[in-house]
Amino acid sequence: MAHGINIYSEIGKLNRVMLHRMGLELEALVPDNFERLLFDEIPYLKVAQYEHDCFANVLKENGIKVHYFTDEVAKSIKNENIRKEFVKEFIRDSDVHSNYIAETIEQYLLKLPLETMVDTIIAGIKKADLKINKIDSLGDFVNKDYPYYTDPMPNLYFMRDPGTFIGNTVNINCMKSKARKRESLMFKYISLYNKELVPEGTDINVFEGGNFIEGGDILVLSEEIIAVGISQRTSAYAIETLAEKLLNQNNTFKKILVLDIPKRRAFMHLDTVFTMVDHDKFTIHPEIEGSLNIYEVTLGKSGCSQFCSSAYSLEDALKNELKLPAVQMIRCGGTDIVAAQREQWNDASNTFAIAPGVVITYERNSITNELLDKSNVKVIAIPSSELSRGRGGPRCMSMPIHRDHIN
Repeated sequence: MAHGINIYSEIGKLNRVMLHRMGLELEALVPDNFERLLFDEIPYLKVAQYEHDCFANVLKENGIKVHYFTDEVAKSIKNENIRKEFVKEFIRDSDVHSNYIAETIEQYLLKLPLETMVDTIIAGIKKADLKINKIDSLGDFVNKDYPYYTDPMPNLYFMRDPGTFIGNTVNINCMKSKARKRESLMFKYISLYNKELVPEGTDINVFEGGNFIEGGDILVLSEEIIAVGISQRTSAYAIETLAEKLLNQNNTFKKILVLDIPKRRAFMHLDTVFTMVDHDKFTIHPEIEGSLNIYEVTLGKSGCSQFCSSAYSLEDALKNELKLPAVQMIRCGGTDIVAAQREQWNDASNTFAIAPGVVITYERNSITNELLDKSNVKVIAIPSSELSRGRGGPRCMSMPIHRDHIN
């Protein structure tokens, strides 16, 4: 098995990846908390788990080692002192303001078996589970009818976002929404304490405060070029910070291409409208092509980022930066604007390459899948009636750890 961290492309043969198989956190979704928890619909858990297992099985059948997030978190907090520290941080980040309630939750969690504790944290801690009768804060009194002390984390099956392996480094990302911030906390503990997954001495970049950046906006195009989207969830300030951290480290990266995409729910991350599927082939949602502003970020001699507007269209920028005679843009839904919008909403552009010219997609996006097939891209389509209800595709659901270098 390939060891360590090695992500220098979007398309190199995938060797290791991290997933989260969803659990009871999906059963916490109700219309009243959709906005709070960033969902539009309620996936049927049993079928969503079946579809996710199909996804994982495709990976395993292709010789890819699948690491499950809950297992890796549990390994990270085996040490009693680290586990206590983790629980305290989790409670703090869950906006529990009452000292009495915080102490009760802490005692409750620390008595649970390790794996059960991790599952409970993700599923959310219900007030009915603890039966605390004492209310010692106005906030808890006002919110006494809300069923949870700590919110569930239904977005966690979109494993791409809370952290990113880039080159031989780790990004602990800063999520834009409060609903997802604790996902990055859990990934932080993996990064700091799980030495099987993140070797000793690995450079770890931590994004905090207003430096919002999420993994769905980061595409590693080559050993020298990274594309990052300015989106609903990633800020230009965070991209500058990424440049100053990553381009200074023991990596080969020289430039970040910044793609300023429309700030819409349907286009929440760059990888919902643009992905790389082969050396010279890309999927793209046609709606972003005309209005896309592109910038280039490099490092100056002082080690500070320097930036400029790109004079190129996206197609020409890709040709220029990847040193290719031509690139092929495979348009989501083809030339039919209705099909393009429908299939993009169901993540047709969110392909996940497991080798050059080999991608996993959702089977429901038949038009885009056929266009990929006609472009000599091997398509492995998975069932997705429930997975797609969360507004994320195969790339969103995966966190690559190790890929082969490409020629």
